[in-house]
Amino acid sequence: MKPSDGAGPSKRPDIAALIVNYNAGDELRRALQSLVDELHHRAWEAVVVDNASADDSGRIAEEFAPRVRLIRNAENVGFGRGVNIALAATTARHVLIMNPDCRLVAGALPVLQHELDVAPGCALVGPRILSPDGTVQGTARGDPDMLTGVFGRASALRKLLPNLAVSKRNVLDNTVTADDASIVVDWVSGACMLAHREALERVGGFDERYFLYWEDADLCRRLRGAGYHIRYVPAASAVHRVGQSSSTVRAMAIRAFHESAYLYYATHVAPAALHPKRPIAKALLAARCWWLLRNAT
Repeated sequence: MKPSDGAGPSKRPDIAALIVNYNAGDELRRALQSLVDELHHRAWEAVVVDNASADDSGRIAEEFAPRVRLIRNAENVGFGRGVNIALAATTARHVLIMNPDCRLVAGALPVLQHELDVAPGCALVGPRILSPDGTVQGTARGDPDMLTGVFGRASALRKLLPNLAVSKRNVLDNTVTADDASIVVDWVSGACMLAHREALERVGGFDERYFLYWEDADLCRRLRGAGYHIRYVPAASAVHRVGQSSSTVRAMAIRAFHESAYLYYATHVAPAALHPKRPIAKALLAARCWWLLRNAT
């Protein structure tokens, strides 16, 4: 028996899940099953875009047909472009962008959808994202700047000095609990976010110059520039097993992270071509990238 409910999607589903898959293995099956469990009584569909996975994990999507459709790319076109391909393949009013190594916790989607519908001007909402051990990952964030590399989510200084204003600005999750109401934030993680389709189309979807990483920060910033706002909803949760896909191409992921970080910085923080901070940022990111690559081998 297939793990879907057996019914085909309606002509215009109420909600569509958009998943870009690359070597996610059985994590993709867990992600899709969480959608089945959460949405079995709804008019929904999912579009899985497989970026030429070497492990053939894309075929897992076919187990969930007809609710789930698979689009195979001949090459890895990156996350942002993959999401845009999936978005163009559905007409759903709400779209759930979710990593293949992420799964919804029961009851998350109705909470997210309610927040998205009742908050005027809200384009996109994100849940509280947990690691498999239950710790909060820190995915509600302040706009990245020069200090993000020092006080960002994974930095030792932020963990050592979590109560500094700069630490709290970069990671807002620790300022709220699961019982708190939603709050307005600068951006939320693309590992799991629910958005109004109309808002995404208005800003042109993800910027496809970002191959991997930072495209979510860029999207949220452009949405805010278009007059929308972003909300973090701690009452809804998802579990994210970080790095399932990127671990198969570790060096490429490290390079993509730093290239995208500089692209974001040059686009939003120091947009002038001759801005004096640009070469400083580029040099610091290059040094960090070299160090991580050196220690990744």
